[in-house]
Amino acid sequence: MDSRSPEISPPKLITALRGFDLLPAIVFLPTRRKCDEAALEVSADKGQKTNPEKQAMRQQIFEEFAAENPEIRKHKHKNILINSGVASHHAGHIPAWKLVIEKMMSGGLLNAIFATSTVAAGVDFPARTVVITNADTRGNDGWRSLRASELQQMTGRAGRRGKDNVGFAVLAPGQFQNPRKIAELLKAKPDPLHSQFRATYTSLLNLLDAFGEFEYVREIAEKSFAFSETRKQIETLKADRQNKLDEIQNILSSSPGDLTVDTALGFERLISSKNRLHTNAPSRSELRQRWLKEEVVPGRVVTQGRSGKRFFLVIDVHGDAVSAMRDDGQGTTFSLARVNRVYEGHYGMRDSELEQAFFDTVEGRNPPVEEPKLQKNTAETDAAEAVLDHAISDLLPPTLGEADKTAALTHLWSTYELASKVRNMSRDIQFLRDRIWLPFERRAKVLDHFGYLDFAEQKVTERGKWLADLRVDRPLLVGEAIDRGILAGLESKILAGVIASLAADPDRNYGELYLSDPLMDAISGLENAIFDVSKIENKFSVEIAEEINLSAAAAAERWTAGMAWVDLVNRTKAEEGDLVRLLSRTGEALLQIAHLKDANPTVANAARMTSEIILREPVR
Repeated sequence: MDSRSPEISPPKLITALRGFDLLPAIVFLPTRRKCDEAALEVSADKGQKTNPEKQAMRQQIFEEFAAENPEIRKHKHKNILINSGVASHHAGHIPAWKLVIEKMMSGGLLNAIFATSTVAAGVDFPARTVVITNADTRGNDGWRSLRASELQQMTGRAGRRGKDNVGFAVLAPGQFQNPRKIAELLKAKPDPLHSQFRATYTSLLNLLDAFGEFEYVREIAEKSFAFSETRKQIETLKADRQNKLDEIQNILSSSPGDLTVDTALGFERLISSKNRLHTNAPSRSELRQRWLKEEVVPGRVVTQGRSGKRFFLVIDVHGDAVSAMRDDGQGTTFSLARVNRVYEGHYGMRDSELEQAFFDTVEGRNPPVEEPKLQKNTAETDAAEAVLDHAISDLLPPTLGEADKTAALTHLWSTYELASKVRNMSRDIQFLRDRIWLPFERRAKVLDHFGYLDFAEQKVTERGKWLADLRVDRPLLVGEAIDRGILAGLESKILAGVIASLAADPDRNYGELYLSDPLMDAISGLENAIFDVSKIENKFSVEIAEEINLSAAAAAERWTAGMAWVDLVNRTKAEEGDLVRLLSRTGEALLQIAHLKDANPTVANAARMTSEIILREPVR
């Protein structure tokens, strides 16, 4: 098959599948829009065959289902489903619509479903055939290749238990089809599992409250599946380190003085420190650069360049860039490394002082600062080396004779390389452990700042205990909104709007409905809390939450105020499934807040009443 072949139209595809007795089929398409368009094209094709008996059964099932779910009666694809026996199935449709489709498909009443790849993992209605139209799919971050597990889920829908001996997977021609890639994915091992365990404010609070110490929380994090690969690295390093320690012990077993492994490790540290005294000694250029950074400050006169004939008064220093005024009054900028001489005096920025600085320097009343010489550090190095030599001597038992001391030192030198590797392995182990723990520690410091836990005492505060009960997105922001009184006394529609702005996907657009003034005031208070939280999160290097969604807030406000579902869909121009997702998540977040009836009874009661309003048909 030529991967650059033109796409086969949905009607021709269904006709071809029918001709080879390959219906019913699930046709996987890359986008929601393509799914809807494909169902419409097939239903509009006069060449498609319909079964009157199955059509009547679809009508009956639809009516029975609509009696309990009236929202599906006005669905734009109602006639397509009933008359043509095909349907579009994706996250943009309301749940009740997807359920009636699944019921009909399971009953053998549909010829084809046009679906996105996410359907494969979320439902169970096998078909005789699945059709793969693209080697790519579209996710939240744009287009990407299908993963092995996604393709296996899709092809796993092929074949109906009890009806088909085999299932069929068909690759339809298309511009972005890639049979070779599909073949590779079908043979590939399943994608590795990824744990959803993350360092979050609520997980940290709950774990600390349950176990009482950070060390226990750290151990649990290290043992979690999320860090299984890191844990394997740590265990491998620990095993290798133990082997090296055993080798050191074996070498020292024949040494006089009963030297221990700790002695060998201490010896290695002291020798390494001696080596660093020399290898880390600064060069002349490094020493001069340090000196310039200390001495070249605003208010001092300097010269620059080889000639050093012109004087400059330093105005400011940014990194290695010096902003200065020349003796003729002109401004200039040059690098710190070009400074030649630095003069002692410090002068202000007034005109009279500027002139005085240049006069004093020219007339010799402002002498140059003496530049340090490299050899001045020699005495300090010798003294430090003597201290280290004495410490090395103290490692050996004082009862040893000179010959035994020499033998013991020889054994210690034999362990030097092994001990150095042990030190490096210990450092790597600690680095890996810190990489696991650091996200928790950073969040702990943020929670400590806002009073939800006591970092020094390693205890969850009373405020932290009710925050730990909030199973919501952005719990710290919701907690601060409650604690600061932002949610107190709000009407249900305003409360719903505030919570929706936090619960919604930040990049999802719910139209251009305006926010009422009371909602704008509440959002303004929330944004002040967000600014304060973000400032502290940034201080402790915690990833800052994405922006709130104002279009979601407006949609939730209108829905809670009583707007009809059809009007909400028309006004927002959002897909029904996306609106249901938004309002469901908002209602669920409000139900979580409603559980705080002991700690925050007023807000909890308002949240419960608001959730009842939001979670009405078709949002359940």
